[in-house]
Amino acid sequence: MTIKEVSEKYGITQDTLRYYEKVGIIPPVSRTKGGKRDYREEDLGWVEQAICMRSAGVSIDALIEYLKLCQIGNETISARLNLLKKQRELLFEQKQRLEAAMDRLNYKVSVYEEAEKTGELIWDKEN
Repeated sequence: MTIKEVSEKYGITQDTLRYYEKVGIIPPVSRTKGGKRDYREEDLGWVEQAICMRSAGVSIDALIEYLKLCQIGNETISARLNLLKKQRELLFEQKQRLEAAMDRLNYKVSVYEEAEKTGELIWDKEN
């Protein structure tokens, strides 16, 4: 696939794909005889992983480290596992913060929905 096709398939810019490759979030993409990027299934797997992890808030540095470890080989399995566990813990903490914010927002929406029905807003320490 061309970079344009990959960009359209995943809804990210061609510049983002080039950046991911340049900094080492995805491995170097194979090239045609003319030097154009030619994304293969394996490349698409790396792109999908990068998009997923970035959208979840995983840092660029963590993704670069993960790729480096993968490229070294099986002797880095423990290091990769530790890196992934750390990222999972960070995402879990982020999820907890988001859930707390959602709970508060849901409460406030219910207060304002009631106020809209009654024409009166009852203020308390949560408003």
